[in-house]
Amino acid sequence: MDDKLNREYLVKLANTKMPYGKYKGYDLIDLPEHYIVWYHDKGFPKGKIGEMLGLVYELKLNGLEHLIHKIKKM
Repeated sequence: MDDKLNREYLVKLANTKMPYGKYKGYDLIDLPEHYIVWYHDKGFPKGKIGEMLGLVYELKLNGLEHLIHKIKKM
């Protein structure tokens, strides 16, 4: 992926809301950590939402979610 696509993907991640479930309407990056870990253990859904949830898991695991919060403010 080139830098432009990476930036676009992170902007999209910063603005994507959970489309279903208990946390429907929450920004993916703002989902509670226990919920993301639960999805990680059970398996992320197929498709773009699953890919994004996987990235959210990695960001939270490494303490980097503040980067997405900065993007949301822009």
